[in-house]
Amino acid sequence: MSLDLSTPVLIVDDYQTMLRIIRNLLKQIGFNDVDEAKDGSEALGKLKEKKYGLVISDWNMAPMTGFELLQQVRADAELGSLPFIMITAEAKTENVVAAKQAGVNNYIVKPFNADTLRSKISAVFGG
Repeated sequence: MSLDLSTPVLIVDDYQTMLRIIRNLLKQIGFNDVDEAKDGSEALGKLKEKKYGLVISDWNMAPMTGFELLQQVRADAELGSLPFIMITAEAKTENVVAAKQAGVNNYIVKPFNADTLRSKISAVFGG
C-alpha cells in the first residue's frame, strides 16, 4: 500500500491549536481531505460515518483517550485494520509498548515537523 495523498485522514486532539498544526503539516505533505475530532468518542462517531484511510490521534484526551480510541478501533470488525498513528508529549517506554501491543502502526513524540510526520506516515504505508 503506497502513500495516497487523496486518502481521507482523521486527526483527533482535544487541543484546537494542535489540530490546526497537524492539519497544516498534512497540507504541506499534500493531504487535503482532513477531518478533525476533539476526543476519542467524537472520532469513533466520525469513523462510523466516513471511510478514512488514516487516523492520527493524540494520546491524552478526555473523556476518551487516544489509547482507548485505538483499542476500540482495533476491536471493531470494520475498522480493525485502519492505519493509526499515536501522538504524545510523553516518550514513556511503557506507553510506546502499550500502544504497540494495542496495535498502533506508528508513534510520534511532540514536538514534530512535516518531515517527521511524512516519514511516519510513509512508514505506515510502506512508502
